[in-house]
Amino acid sequence: MKRKFEGETVDVVIVGAGAAGGVLAKELSEAGMSVVVLEAGPFRDPQRDLASDELAMQSLGWQEARIVDGHDPLQMGHNNSGWGVGGGTTHFTGVFLRFHESDFRTKTLDGVGEDWPIGYSDLEPYYTKIEKEIAVSGPKYFPWGEFHGPYPYPERDPISPNAQVFAKGCEKLGIRWVVSPLAILSAPFEDRPPCINRGFCNQGCMPNAKFSTLIVHIPKAIKAGAEVLADCRVTQVNMDESGRATGVTFIHNDVTYEQRARMVILSAYVVETPRLLLNSANSRFPNGLANSSGWVGKAFMTHSSHDVYARFEEEVRLYKGTPVLATTQDFYGTSPERDFARGYTLHAHGVRPVSFASGITQSGKNGLVWGTRLREAVLDYNYFGRVTLVGEVLPNPDNAITLSDEKDAFSMPRAKVTFSYGENDNRLIQHAIGTMSEILSAAGGKPEFVIPDTAHLMGGCRMGNDPETSVVNSYGQTHDIPNLFICDASIFVTSGGGNPTNTVMALAARTADYIKATMKRMEL
Repeated sequence: MKRKFEGETVDVVIVGAGAAGGVLAKELSEAGMSVVVLEAGPFRDPQRDLASDELAMQSLGWQEARIVDGHDPLQMGHNNSGWGVGGGTTHFTGVFLRFHESDFRTKTLDGVGEDWPIGYSDLEPYYTKIEKEIAVSGPKYFPWGEFHGPYPYPERDPISPNAQVFAKGCEKLGIRWVVSPLAILSAPFEDRPPCINRGFCNQGCMPNAKFSTLIVHIPKAIKAGAEVLADCRVTQVNMDESGRATGVTFIHNDVTYEQRARMVILSAYVVETPRLLLNSANSRFPNGLANSSGWVGKAFMTHSSHDVYARFEEEVRLYKGTPVLATTQDFYGTSPERDFARGYTLHAHGVRPVSFASGITQSGKNGLVWGTRLREAVLDYNYFGRVTLVGEVLPNPDNAITLSDEKDAFSMPRAKVTFSYGENDNRLIQHAIGTMSEILSAAGGKPEFVIPDTAHLMGGCRMGNDPETSVVNSYGQTHDIPNLFICDASIFVTSGGGNPTNTVMALAARTADYIKATMKRMEL
C-alpha cells in the first residue's frame, strides 16, 4: 500500500470521509496541517461507479451486519449509513434544513430531552458558510425557524407532480408549504451542472448536480495536501501511557497498518464511532475511550420516518423529478394543542418502484402485504402519491450502541443497536400519520398504505459542559482525552424535527475553526 505519510506522525488523522469528515479534511488541510483520512468503504468515481439502479446502489449504504434489538428494532443499511468516501451524502435526498433555536433548548422550553451547550447563534455563521460553499437552492422566503432566506441559489423549478399534489393538499387545509431547500444545484456552480430532474438522488448523482463531500470537499482537501485512503478499516485508537491518543490502527487488504497522529478525529458516524471507542478500551480506560461518564453509545436517536401512500384518479408518477421538492414545518416544535412534545417536518417524497413495492409489503396490520394485494398496488404505482415524516425522537439512555459477542471479519465485535420508541414518540407519529393522510385526502387521494420507517441516526456521544453526563464539549473535544475529537452526528444532544446534514456540516466547520485556533496552545 502506497502511503504519502507512511512512518510519519501527521497533525491529524480523521476516521470517516462523510459529511463531517469531508469538511474537516478540507478545512484543516487548507490551513496547512498534514491530514490523513481513513475511510472503510471505496473511493468511487460518480461517472463510472454510480448507476441509475435501485438494487445495485444499495451498496452506497453500510453493508455489514449489525445486531439489532429493542421493542422497535431498526433496519440498518442504506437508509441510515453511508459506505465509502462521501458517506451518506452520496445517497441522501439533498434536503438541507437548519435546526431551530428551540432544538437546542428542549429541556428549558418543553421539559423534555436535554439542552445543548450551544445555541442557534453559535452555528448560524457556519450554516451560512456551508450553504454558500455548496450553493444550496431554496425558496424566496422560508417561514419557519430563525433563518428566512435568501438562499445562495434560487428554488428548484419546476417541482414534481408529487410535490404539486402535496402543495394542493396543504393549501386546501391552510398549511404553509415551500419548495424544499436542497443541496442540489438550480444553476451551474463551479464545475458542476444544474439538476435535470433525473430523480436518482438516492442512487447517487452521476452528473454531480447534487452535493456530496465525495465531489466537493474531498477533492479540495486532496488538492491542499491531504491523503485519503479508502478501503481502510480502523480497528483501534492507539494511546500512550500518559493518556493521549497517538494515532490509529487500520486494516487494508488483510494487512495491518498504523497511522501516527498528534490529533485523532472520529467522524465514523453514530454506530461506528461508539463501536470504535468501546473496542479501544485499555487498562487506563477499561470501559472504552472517552467513557468516564458511561455515556458512550447511550441515548442515540433516529427520526421516525413513516410514509403515507394515497391512490389518485390521475397519474402522479412518483419517479419523476428530485425526490423531495415540497416541505412543511407547520408542525415543528411543541404546541399546547397536541398531546406530545416537540414536532416534525413533512416532505412530498418521491420513490422508485422497488422501494415502493418493498415498502408497502410492511404496511399490513400483521406486518405484511403480499400476493394479489401487492400485485394490484404495484401495477397502479403511477397513481400513488406519497408524504414522508421526519419526526423528532426524544433521547433515551436505554437506546444504545454496545458491543455484541459476535465478531466481524476484522475480529472486531459487531455493534449491537438497541432501540425502542417512547410514548411521546408514538403519539407524535400517530399525529403525523393523521396529518399526512389529511393532506393527501385534501388533494383528492385515497390513503391506502402507512409504512413504518426510520431515517437518520444521531447521538450516542453527546456534547455537554458536564464531563459526568456527556462525552465531548461543544467542539467535539472529548472530556477525557484532549487530543481525541468526535465530530459527526453522534455528538447531537437531541434529534430535532428536520433533516440533520446541514447541522452535521456546520458543527464540523465550527470544530475545524476551534482546532485551527487552538492547536498551538494545545501543544499537539
